[in-house]
Amino acid sequence: MNSKSYFLIAAFASFCLSVSLWFLGERDIAKQQGIFVGLWVPSILTLGTYFNNCVDGGRVKKVDG
Repeated sequence: MNSKSYFLIAAFASFCLSVSLWFLGERDIAKQQGIFVGLWVPSILTLGTYFNNCVDGGRVKKVDG
């Protein structure tokens, strides 16, 4: 399993947790909790993109331009 898979699994788990909090949580705070956890998904995917594109063997690749 490569590092890309870990980030996709983490993003999917965050999405599932967000949906479950939204529908199964307490009525007063469930929507806020669901939105908060749902905001993790793009952050996790962005972090995964950074590590897959910019980091090579513990070193940051130089980007020309």
